[in-house]
Amino acid sequence: CMTNEGHPWVSLVVQKTRLQISQDPSLNYEYLPTMGLKSFIQASLELLFGKHSQAIVKNRVGGVHTVGDSGAFQLGVQFLRAWHKDARIVYIISSQKELHGLVFQDMGFTVCEYSIWNPKKLCVDPDILLNVVEQIPHGCVLVIGNIIDCKLTPSGWAKLVSMIKSKQIFPFFDIPCQGLYTGDLEEDTRILQYFVSQGFEFFCSQSLSKNFGIYDEGVGILVVVAVNNQQLLGVLSQLKGLAEALWLNPPNTGARIITSILCNPALLAEWKQSLKEVVENIMLTKEKVKEKLRLLGTPGSWGHITEQSGTHGYLGLNSQQVEYLVRKKHIYIPKNSQINFSCINANNINYITEGINEAVLLTEGSEICLPKKKTLIGIKL
Repeated sequence: CMTNEGHPWVSLVVQKTRLQISQDPSLNYEYLPTMGLKSFIQASLELLFGKHSQAIVKNRVGGVHTVGDSGAFQLGVQFLRAWHKDARIVYIISSQKELHGLVFQDMGFTVCEYSIWNPKKLCVDPDILLNVVEQIPHGCVLVIGNIIDCKLTPSGWAKLVSMIKSKQIFPFFDIPCQGLYTGDLEEDTRILQYFVSQGFEFFCSQSLSKNFGIYDEGVGILVVVAVNNQQLLGVLSQLKGLAEALWLNPPNTGARIITSILCNPALLAEWKQSLKEVVENIMLTKEKVKEKLRLLGTPGSWGHITEQSGTHGYLGLNSQQVEYLVRKKHIYIPKNSQINFSCINANNINYITEGINEAVLLTEGSEICLPKKKTLIGIKL
């Protein structure tokens, strides 16, 4: 997330908590246990599943304190390579290009990646997810990135769960920024809780870097959901040995900040409010982009911009239009035209929307007036 000034967004409550921690004379800077800070793990699991989750009450949910945004995947894949040898084929389904595939490939897995964004319909297409799962082989690993992006109906989720059960597929979910999709922490993980209620065992990468704004102190959890406590303890025991080889001790500063906030009702309420404000600002930005394109008379329908949730979304441009923006306007976006909408602010929104308008008109075959002076503006979205 970025601020209106173009700087990384950090919740004010995080800044306040960081200052308090730095001035605490009682802090002990001893190494953490290999499994990490217990209070951090517990608070993170309760954030994900709810304090009164039956899975937590029955002790079939646990976690390992991991490093950065990809540490949970590194640890989980190490385990799967050793203990789930038949699952050498991994299917990754997401609305965007993920780095998870590189982790699996490095461990010797065959990776098949699918995007649920349909560039022709200009929407997330849940049928892609169902069709892929219908065709994938028995016993493989299925990685679902940003599960809230899937947009399945209740009957669609029921069908997906049925197929995963019948094919004995092992799910590996990714929750990269809980609260930054709808602004509601519980809503963003409701589907994950549904899988828990259906008795599934799975891994989940829970990143807590983006939603707290501690990008340079990134921490997360490899969440383990087992069928019972005995199995959970066995899995955590194996993960401990793998974590010792990977990083031995996880970072503490970010975990302390997060734990302090999650375990203090007043700070927690303040943090939740900051997430809602971020989501509202991003939705307002999307509305402004759509409206400016309408006022410019840009060909095409732009409703898909506001129909997408979260900080990132697709502009719906083709490769020729993207190339124009990069070469002629110095607006740097990936080929699939998915951008971080929080990078758009009052200082650059006119330049960006005018650039999009020119790019679309160019591909429509209309005459346009290219800028006579070479612009020095560079905007990375």
